[in-house]
Amino acid sequence: MPGPLQLDHFLCFTVYSTEHAFTQFYRPLLDEIGLTYPQYLAMVSLWSRDDRTIKEIGEALSLESNTLTPLVKRLEALNLVSRARDAQDERQVRVRLTQKGRELEARAECIPFCVADALGMPLEELVDLRHRLTLVEKRLRESTEKRVPTRSHESR
Repeated sequence: MPGPLQLDHFLCFTVYSTEHAFTQFYRPLLDEIGLTYPQYLAMVSLWSRDDRTIKEIGEALSLESNTLTPLVKRLEALNLVSRARDAQDERQVRVRLTQKGRELEARAECIPFCVADALGMPLEELVDLRHRLTLVEKRLRESTEKRVPTRSHESR
């Protein structure tokens, strides 16, 4: 009888392999608008609310500033965003869409519909799936924050 360590029994592996499938699906769609997936997410964040700090974008995307800053610099090099120090708090860097960045939104608006079409699921099921995955993420983050590192398998 097989033991408990089987990939097809792991929810985490299903999520991991699904993420890879999403990446492959998104790649040609994002190539058409000249963005990588992380850049696309940063732009979506700004399209939903422009003029955000690096910290606010990082919180929205669950990214650290040391990961996000180079990504935003690449978007700036593409003339999609501009960066400037916050007038009230010089420690903060504000990111704003340029005209070109705002115009790109119209070309990207079809992408969520392409995903929905590819999944072929009713809207209610997609909303429920997203809700359940968000709950899984929340519970894992809470569990990680509560957990105290232990050394149960120390070598002697």
